[in-house]
Amino acid sequence: MSAKDVAETYYDSSDADRFYFEIWGGEDIHVGIYERADEPIADASRRTVEQMANLCNLSESSRVLDLGAGYGGAARYLASRFGCRVTCLNLSETQNARNRQLTAAAGLADRVDVLHASFESVPRPDASYDLIWSQDAILHSPHREQVVAEARRVLAPGGSFVLTDPMQADDCPPGVLSDVLARIHLPSLASFAFYREQAQKLGLVEQHALELTKHLVMHYDRVRQELRSQRTRLSQVVSQDYLDRMEAGLGHWVTASERGHLAWGILKFGLPN
Repeated sequence: MSAKDVAETYYDSSDADRFYFEIWGGEDIHVGIYERADEPIADASRRTVEQMANLCNLSESSRVLDLGAGYGGAARYLASRFGCRVTCLNLSETQNARNRQLTAAAGLADRVDVLHASFESVPRPDASYDLIWSQDAILHSPHREQVVAEARRVLAPGGSFVLTDPMQADDCPPGVLSDVLARIHLPSLASFAFYREQAQKLGLVEQHALELTKHLVMHYDRVRQELRSQRTRLSQVVSQDYLDRMEAGLGHWVTASERGHLAWGILKFGLPN
């Protein structure tokens, strides 16, 4: 089974859908930026969206593509705040269905559309968007060079590409992330150096970089805490096997982060006119 099929099958499962929506942050199933260690995950996750949005120059005429949009929380935030139009590209139809429901309930169906597709092959013409947005999604592809190239292809001149992604540290020793990588069925993670190198090759100019790795370990530890504290309730709707594997997997991410082998932060690149 390809990495794409693995990711699609995983996120389409009822166990994953219920866990992520109930625990990981609801609308924003991404890494959060924390003001305190016991902060609600949803609040920290929304803060990441807000900080990324503060870097973006958007208006009602702006066209945005969210690569790996999950439940569409960022898309609805951007559409509400700026009045822009957002396309949510996402591989999981289970997540897409929930996204459409939440978007309709928010009265934003005229500004947010949901596209079932892979970000390795974006079904849109060149230069279609003013902003490419992605949160903690590109790690799931073994063909990250292709994902970044697709982002560049559909980005209009003068546009921006803003992203976060769980990464390995630039100086990560070989072989130390085996437990983390086994969890996501991939041979490696990207890094700050990887994204900078790919951007340079494609003519994208670095506009902003904020290293926020401490929030990665805080986030995974916070999710693990919530899993443990709500396990009895969760076990009514999520299988015990899934909860066991999730708790173990979160532990691997926390340990690797604490050892300095992982990295996380916000990167923004621009395409000159």
